[in-house]
Amino acid sequence: MSNFKTMTCTIVSLLLLFCLNITIPCCLAYNVVSFGARGDGRTDSTSAFLRAWSAACRSTSQPNVYIPRGTFLVRTLNLNGPCKRRIEFRIDGTLVAPVNYNAIGHSEFWIMFYKVSGLNVYGGTINAKGHGYWSCRNGGKSCPQGARSIQFMWCNNVLLKGLTSLNSQRVHIGIGYSSNVRVENVKITAPSGSPNTDGIHVQNSRGVTIKDSIIKTGDDCISIGPGSMNMWIEQIGCGPGHGISVGSLGSSNNEQGVVNITVTNSVFTKTQNGVRVKSWARPSGGYARNLMFSNLIMRNVGYPILIDQNYCPDNNCPRQNSGVKVSQVTYKNVKGTSSTQEAIKFDCSKSNPCTGIRLQDIKLTHNDRLRRSAVSYCRNARGRRGGTVIPRSCF
Repeated sequence: MSNFKTMTCTIVSLLLLFCLNITIPCCLAYNVVSFGARGDGRTDSTSAFLRAWSAACRSTSQPNVYIPRGTFLVRTLNLNGPCKRRIEFRIDGTLVAPVNYNAIGHSEFWIMFYKVSGLNVYGGTINAKGHGYWSCRNGGKSCPQGARSIQFMWCNNVLLKGLTSLNSQRVHIGIGYSSNVRVENVKITAPSGSPNTDGIHVQNSRGVTIKDSIIKTGDDCISIGPGSMNMWIEQIGCGPGHGISVGSLGSSNNEQGVVNITVTNSVFTKTQNGVRVKSWARPSGGYARNLMFSNLIMRNVGYPILIDQNYCPDNNCPRQNSGVKVSQVTYKNVKGTSSTQEAIKFDCSKSNPCTGIRLQDIKLTHNDRLRRSAVSYCRNARGRRGGTVIPRSCF
């Protein structure tokens, strides 16, 4: 009898270890298929997903929501917290939005995690099928506001890893009013002409890390909005797209500033811009300071280094000066080619000049058949240079 007990305990222990170390369906408590979801790409599985989430969120044991292989059609998913335990949301299959863009286009968000503290989102593919929505926008029709594909709002201690996001109507991944968020190994894809399809947009959040990701889209690969603090961005492949942008800033008088942002060890390929700071030319109490852009490669990029405090994409802005204060910005070891002659451009505010700009070890050449040299452009900008700076600094 003693040997039987020993053998039973050994088997149970091995099974527990197996389930703890290898995540497979038998180890997951809340499989969406068990709640009525069907992975046939046609059946609306929204209610099943919501029931699975609700059950997992109430669980006092370690909860897991599991989406197995297959294609699951879902409309708007509001995945609300707080939950009793840290929760895992694992996607081995594909989530698709309805072909009719109105099904999610009036919701602002397609998949929303709201007030969840302690969350892991792993793997899989989400496809918002944004082509119809972009056609509506480009055709000048009356269109809904459009949905972000996945949004984290008022969330803390989040890991998003291994996700592929395709064809978002607007922003692919949004992070707002959140802290301690890590985004790793994501792949984001939308056509270069798709409007406002930012890869990752961060606003009013702190402690956000984005790394080891490929972003190909129609707007900013990563956009950093007001209230963003202590961000680390590393090993990003960006392009096509508009580059990595701080801003746009200065849309209101009382917006919060951006501080302590690092972008490093990344490659930009045929993007409209490389690393950019942009603000509207209007009164504002905003600011951007302590920005570090280092170890970057530019491949045929429009404006590799750019500060634009007269940002006005639709050319209908009032003729005012930007109130945003840009200071302590460092560019270090930035190399490659520019598709415009102005490889370095600092177009700063007359009333609030850019200060504390540092250029160190820069080598940017003009990718031009006429062999025109790249140049630097400075207006209302103050700074210094160190090491070799090509094109020659205009400070």
